Amino acid sequence: MKKNILITGVAGFIGSNLADMLLKKNFNVVGIDNLSYGVLEQVPKGVDFHNKDIRNKDIYKLFNDIDCVFHLAAKNSIIDCEENPSETEDINVNGTKNIFEAAIRQNVRKVIYAESSAVYEGTQKFPSSESDVAPQSVYAKSKMATNVIASDFLKSHGLTSIGLRYFNVYGPKQDYRRTIPPVFSAFIIKLLQKKAPTIYGDGSKKRDFVYVDDVNNFHLMCIDNPKTNNEVFNIGSGKNYSIKDIYEQIRLILGSDISPLFEANFDFEAQENLANIDKAKLIGWNPKTDLNSGLKKSIDYIKEHVI
Repeated sequence: MKKNILITGVAGFIGSNLADMLLKKNFNVVGIDNLSYGVLEQVPKGVDFHNKDIRNKDIYKLFNDIDCVFHLAAKNSIIDCEENPSETEDINVNGTKNIFEAAIRQNVRKVIYAESSAVYEGTQKFPSSESDVAPQSVYAKSKMATNVIASDFLKSHGLTSIGLRYFNVYGPKQDYRRTIPPVFSAFIIKLLQKKAPTIYGDGSKKRDFVYVDDVNNFHLMCIDNPKTNNEVFNIGSGKNYSIKDIYEQIRLILGSDISPLFEANFDFEAQENLANIDKAKLIGWNPKTDLNSGLKKSIDYIKEHVI
């Protein structure tokens, strides 16, 4: 029998890619998104889509007969979160509580929810393991709160959940509409338009980038693998690159000679992140997409669908 999967944030970058993979694997997919950040055109055909807000109780009926929930909806632009902490808490904390409440009311067996590598902002231990949390920004603190919510619902209701700390996920459908877009889409789009992209800081910041298909392969494991239950996992590549290195790789692939512009760094951003992915590897997951291959796939998508 087909499993029924519900995805919040289904019109977003990771959510839409996950929905596409699940449909290809013959799952039934119900999607929720209020389209404040997501894009309706990204929702794959075959998804039972509902334009709803995760904070509203009218979503509860959509959880009926659902086997597993992927809770990916969030306010996730760090700059926007810093400027509006009240809304950030309302969406990321209260919205998450509402998703967990809907799950227990409709007897959903498992919720897989998005945390973030931002919870390691203040650490100086690299690679960072799941115990090295040191959130600094409003966004990171809101995502750390989701971990507390999951623990509370396990203790009080026995609800199984899995927390995923995504590092810098990239690939097709990456959100380029943010106030400050992710570097991959920002660099690619600007260079294809023959314009100079902006680097914030001196380009020495280092990030662990992981391709979206590798992330979704771990999502698939979470549905049925009991070893993932009630655990938190880092989802990264275990390698990091400077922003300047990323720019140079994209520039070389596109054959561009345009130099970037440099602007002031953000005080609340970490200088480096790097995932210790030993815990995820122990249960059989390993990212397979190398950076160059992932970049080429991202460029091809942007050429066809954005530019």
